[in-house]
Amino acid sequence: MSQENVDSLRAFLEQNLEDIPAFVDAAKRGDADMSLLDSDVVYEDANLPDHIGETYRGHEGIVRAARRWAEASEILTLGLERIVGSGDRLVSIHTAHSKARHSGIEFDGPLAYAWTFRNGKVVHFQSFRDSDEAFEAVGLSE
Repeated sequence: MSQENVDSLRAFLEQNLEDIPAFVDAAKRGDADMSLLDSDVVYEDANLPDHIGETYRGHEGIVRAARRWAEASEILTLGLERIVGSGDRLVSIHTAHSKARHSGIEFDGPLAYAWTFRNGKVVHFQSFRDSDEAFEAVGLSE
């Protein structure tokens, strides 16, 4: 299922997470595709200061996390650079771009996610600013 997980994750990221505000809008309409995520998925965010240590559970939790990520940004995109790994443990490497809603300040920076699959569904993922930490979290090296 290794390549299937990579292909499914790539499609999910390109469809849902390239433009976070658009994902939030789709979720409000009930149009966000959460089919790759297990209904009990767990997301841990350690990037934004007000998210550190926060754990989001289930599809509703994922939408709440995305909403919190997007609330301060006029633009927030995650450009997928690559997916690394095999089997049920993958790492996605991104460049995040944001433009603050009130100040207009723009920011570009690295972002990585460690993904854990079970039976073709994401059951856990965690964000990291340092891709080495994401690789370590899933027991991989680049």
